[in-house]
Amino acid sequence: MPYFGSEETVKELKRALSNPNVQADRLRYRDYISKVIRYMTQGLDVSALFMEMVKASATVDIVQKKLVYLYMCTYASVKPELALLAINTLRKDCADPNPMVRGLALRNMCNLRMPGLTEYLEQPLVAGLRDKASYVRRVAVLGCAKMHSLQPSTEIDSSIVNELYALLRDPDPVVVVNCLRALEEILKDEGGVVINKPIAHHLLNRMKDLDSWSQSEVLTFLLRYIPRSDEELFDVLSLLDAFLQSPHAHVAMATLCLFLHYASSHTAVQNDALQRSTAPLLASCGTTSRELRFAGLCHIRQVMRSQPSLFASHYKRFFCSYSEPGYIKLHKMEILVELVNDENVALVLEELRSYCTDVSPELAQAAITAIGRIARTYTEKCLEILTGLLSLKQDHITSAVIQAFKDLVWFCPQSTASVCNAIESCTDRPQDSEGKRALLWLLGEHSEGISSAPYVLEELCADELKTEWSPGVKLELLTAAVKMFLSRPAETQDTLGRLLHHCIEEESDMCVRDRALFYYRLLQRGIQETKRVLSGPKSDPSLSMLTGRQEEPVIRWVSDFNTLAPLMNKHDSMLKESERLLATQPMGVFSALAPLMDNGTSSPLQTERQRRASEPVVTTTENEPPPGDTDTTLSSHGKEDEEEAFCLSASPPLSHEEFEKLWVELQTLHTQNLLAPCAQTAPETLQAILQMVHIQTLAFTPAHTLPWRAFLYTRSAATIILTEILQEEDTVQVSVKQYPENKLALRGFLSTLQSAFQTLNAENTCENVALSF
Repeated sequence: MPYFGSEETVKELKRALSNPNVQADRLRYRDYISKVIRYMTQGLDVSALFMEMVKASATVDIVQKKLVYLYMCTYASVKPELALLAINTLRKDCADPNPMVRGLALRNMCNLRMPGLTEYLEQPLVAGLRDKASYVRRVAVLGCAKMHSLQPSTEIDSSIVNELYALLRDPDPVVVVNCLRALEEILKDEGGVVINKPIAHHLLNRMKDLDSWSQSEVLTFLLRYIPRSDEELFDVLSLLDAFLQSPHAHVAMATLCLFLHYASSHTAVQNDALQRSTAPLLASCGTTSRELRFAGLCHIRQVMRSQPSLFASHYKRFFCSYSEPGYIKLHKMEILVELVNDENVALVLEELRSYCTDVSPELAQAAITAIGRIARTYTEKCLEILTGLLSLKQDHITSAVIQAFKDLVWFCPQSTASVCNAIESCTDRPQDSEGKRALLWLLGEHSEGISSAPYVLEELCADELKTEWSPGVKLELLTAAVKMFLSRPAETQDTLGRLLHHCIEEESDMCVRDRALFYYRLLQRGIQETKRVLSGPKSDPSLSMLTGRQEEPVIRWVSDFNTLAPLMNKHDSMLKESERLLATQPMGVFSALAPLMDNGTSSPLQTERQRRASEPVVTTTENEPPPGDTDTTLSSHGKEDEEEAFCLSASPPLSHEEFEKLWVELQTLHTQNLLAPCAQTAPETLQAILQMVHIQTLAFTPAHTLPWRAFLYTRSAATIILTEILQEEDTVQVSVKQYPENKLALRGFLSTLQSAFQTLNAENTCENVALSF
């Protein structure tokens, strides 16, 4: 907002700029022009001085011209009529003998950005493209892009495009790079600049003449060119070999990206390029710039997806410094988890243990989570550290340790006894929702190993039920109470009865009330029926295939390399989400597969019931109907009681030759269209989800290719089921062959396959929502 006296100030400046005595004194005149610029930058409206400033541009003083041109570019949009008066002065300066004046005038003429300017720009720009001074050519090339942006809907001038393509062979390297940028802007609707063989080879030969940022730009454009033969490919890579060791991280990463793209069919070349790029990547992690450090860590994690052990000998470079920001420490801890091996596990665990007492609760919990992940491989050493942390009696530490215990029990069932002993000796109770849910899950699933489990549950019911605001904790409390009742009924019956009464009669959250009603009615069906519905695995080490360290082909992530995608952490967010969904009882996305993961004895109707319930369910001993809701009853089994249970199994395995022979001999029994984005799903994810329901993937085409095809097989009793999945657009066609025929097994298989596809749909939907920002 202009300050007081602004009008008087402008009038005083106007009088001074119009005074012939001031104009005669060059230094004094420049001083007043500097005052105008200073007031302009302070927010004072000095647009009333436009005519005086235009007159001041008629000078041979370069400094004064720069100041006046800055003023013109600022107020040209405010005074478009008066700005046209300055065009003649600028066009005259474009023909000045001094190349600095010519370039300065041409640049500021392009920066005026007002309507009707294009007709005045064309002739000076063409002259500038052919100017003898390289500075003027640099300005003119970028001016062509600015002129196109003024009127993007107009037809592209082919003569300008030809001039720019010709200037790609300009002796000045800056002009060459500017031409690439200008052509990319002008031809963006047509796909951008075209890089053919002569242009590509010319750019490769000019690489040594460019500065570091220009080299990075040229390497990015060279991704559009594909060598015609292996001989040409290796000639190109030989020219760029030295840039893999560039001291500039952006150049080294752009070169590595080019190597990975060009050598997509030569795995040995890709591995060698990754090996040689370790030094620049590690150097970027040690730079003083926090932003570059963060980018380097993100790209290192991306490279480790294909070669996890590439940085194993440099693990100490990822130890955290006290002065580093939290986001860098978090990434370093994630990398340390991936670099753990038999030789360095002791040092890495000792380092992570020191982070567990960090003043930042977020970093401390991240360090505990990292130790919990390492515990899946080195259980005894990590359990000792985690158990010792419970003695610190810090709420955030206790909560993180219990969550780590929950994940560890699920992935490593051999650690159950030790975890139960640690929970038994722990007197503190977590106060946050996630910690409470983890503790309740452990109490419900492993109450046999925790002697005080019913009493801890009773305390939680008394202390937390009326004060707890999180519906998730209440739902977990209900589930834990019912599960504990099934294993220890005498000690839990009273607690469960009071809990169900409160949730049905007094609870305001409808989800909690509905869950309590569901459990109550299920318990009325009897203990055996409840156990049958709630039976499920307490752990599954095989699920670590989704969350463990696996080598991925470079082609999976090379398109995102040297872009912002690694910084957005897309892959890790998907990985953590799958870990969260798989860490305890099957919930969320994988709830549809819960009844089929262990013994496969659930019918399709039961599968639907458990999907609606979202998580396992349990029983009660009372036979009276719930108070206040006597008309509502549990739906009858109907068809479920009439159908026999079926069981899927992928063993004994079927060879490719046997599958092909059967597929040719058998006739298609059933064809069905389903909606599932299989071609957009990672092959490992699809394969793992199908394996959880005992369906074996024999072969499939690469991801993101259409048409996409996969061949599956499974067995049910004495029947073998062969399946072909074909996706062309959004619809997946499933063709099933069977020997011998068994309609019940066929219906059960199709229901199971449909549940797996629903999981894929839900997982892809979650990913799209996460990326929609």
